[in-house]
Amino acid sequence: MPTYQYACTNCEHEFEIVQSFTDDALTICPQCQGAIRKVYGGVGVQFKGSGFYKTDSQSPAKPAPAKTEAPKPSTPAS
Repeated sequence: MPTYQYACTNCEHEFEIVQSFTDDALTICPQCQGAIRKVYGGVGVQFKGSGFYKTDSQSPAKPAPAKTEAPKPSTPAS
């Protein structure tokens, strides 16, 4: 279950609480009974290893096909 951080707008008391995704957000400070707000921080996800970039899953570069010159049309001599 995720841990959420809250801060009181009256007494500035900060605390964390473990809540389910389906639980309602808290609204009352446990110290002064004032209004509280959620504090949002950085996401706790780290992507390590291969497979997370576009270039990781691409096949090796193929050489471009060789260009062949088309025969030049011959012009009748005047």
